[in-house]
Amino acid sequence: MSKTNSYADIRATVVLVVPVSHDVSIITLECPAIASTAKPGNFVNIKVNDATQPLLRRPFSIHNVRGALIDIMVKSIGRGTTLFCKTPSGSEVMVLGPLGNSFDLTSEAFQTAVLVSGGIGTAPMLFLQKTALAFGKKVINLAGGRTKDELLTQNLTNCRCATDDGSAGFKGNVVELLHKELPELKKKGTIKVFACGPNPMLKSLAQFCQKNQLVCDLSLESVMGCGIGICYGCSVDIKTPNCNSGTILLCKEGPVINSELFTL
Repeated sequence: MSKTNSYADIRATVVLVVPVSHDVSIITLECPAIASTAKPGNFVNIKVNDATQPLLRRPFSIHNVRGALIDIMVKSIGRGTTLFCKTPSGSEVMVLGPLGNSFDLTSEAFQTAVLVSGGIGTAPMLFLQKTALAFGKKVINLAGGRTKDELLTQNLTNCRCATDDGSAGFKGNVVELLHKELPELKKKGTIKVFACGPNPMLKSLAQFCQKNQLVCDLSLESVMGCGIGICYGCSVDIKTPNCNSGTILLCKEGPVINSELFTL
């Protein structure tokens, strides 16, 4: 995976907050220092207000970069994220980033990038899609959710959907959709899979990719306090090259890992 070697902690201005579903918003921040160095898969750690509560910052994938602006896709699931989604335009928040490593678009020879996401796991996919297209790759998006209301496919192209209840697209989960689409996808040349979503989904996808000899980058989810390797709150068990179990800190050695390391 590509490493990010430097980061900034800056006071960024909230430019716009746009709800895209009943509990998800796209929040645009003006922070040129982060926008200029961000790569797909990087994240930021944000202190959502200047108060002492909530105390810890919240990690968010970088959804998109537009000049000096970055977009963050935020799901309101607790006090911190709910406060952030209600932040008025013109407010300022402290943003640490870009953090972590990034999706790897260069080390393997492939023609088609297959972007697999579940729920809020679509958060890093727009930035990844734009960058993959700039690298001359074809892009196919496979997005999953429990219902059609949980599909977050705004601005994604060539998108095929799966829902658990069949309310939109393929009835089933997104890994089953990949299984269904794989023969057709292989006709487009060599593919590489890039994924983000709930860790159980990523575990299933990792096993599927290993079985089908597909190269796959996974962006894992974890609770993060500091985002820079101090608090050890984001430790994740992986499989080491000698097939033993090991532990990494996602904020330092992730959040993107090769799927072969996530098949314990």
